[in-house]
Amino acid sequence: MGEGVRAACVIGWPVRHSRSPLIHNYWIKQYNLEADYRREEIAPETFTDFLAHLSERGYVGANITIPHKEAALAMSEPDDRARAVGASNTLWYYNGRLCSTNTDVEGFTANLDAAVPGWDKHAGDAVVLGAGGSARGIVYGLIERGIGKIHVVNRTPERAAALQARFGQAVQPANEAALPHLLTRTGLLVNTTSLGMTGQPPLVIDLEPLPQQALVADLVYAPLETPLLAAARARGLVTADGLGMLLHQAVRGFQLWFGVRPDVTRQLRTLVETDLVK
Repeated sequence: MGEGVRAACVIGWPVRHSRSPLIHNYWIKQYNLEADYRREEIAPETFTDFLAHLSERGYVGANITIPHKEAALAMSEPDDRARAVGASNTLWYYNGRLCSTNTDVEGFTANLDAAVPGWDKHAGDAVVLGAGGSARGIVYGLIERGIGKIHVVNRTPERAAALQARFGQAVQPANEAALPHLLTRTGLLVNTTSLGMTGQPPLVIDLEPLPQQALVADLVYAPLETPLLAAARARGLVTADGLGMLLHQAVRGFQLWFGVRPDVTRQLRTLVETDLVK
């Protein structure tokens, strides 16, 4: 690469599946920037050393994916979002210090804003399926947007209770048996589990109790239409898919590294959709 080229990367193990290079290099070309975005497949045992010398390797920042998000949090200066979620997925330098955030939070809510403008004004209760790292980001984002009651449904009650301990009484732990009753007053249903992902069992839920104005979101983006989203659309419900969240979560990192706030366009979505079905 020539002089003056700003580079960022995605760091993971494995990382070959990441669509981040496709997204960021599309924007780099669109805005005609002297920049590059690469993959770095870094094993857990060498991650600390790699990150400690990130700028020396020519990088102005990075995205972090599985399994390094918690280690990245510990090695950087996290903002409130990253601290609350307990994981960092976006790193950048500010006055020589390595800072971090978690853009899954804003990626999720921005995707809902695009799907249903004003969704947070009439969402009512929310139901979040799963209680892992992704669920933490979603719960934080929902609280940030004023959702007063979030029912976290998980097979292991202790994990759902841990989210209540982290985020307070807005979070209500619940078990799967309670779903039919909970769905009758739910304005937003979110799947944060891997169920429905290619190679995983489908997520089977009876959506009949959901109100007609409810919004159904799935974080899974391979396949683009999960069994959950297909069932929701069959009922005439509005949906938001995982690809939208993937695209929107990339915006802030690009702005921090390259100084341009990019747009999530139909053309970009089509590009990534095509890559997903190869």
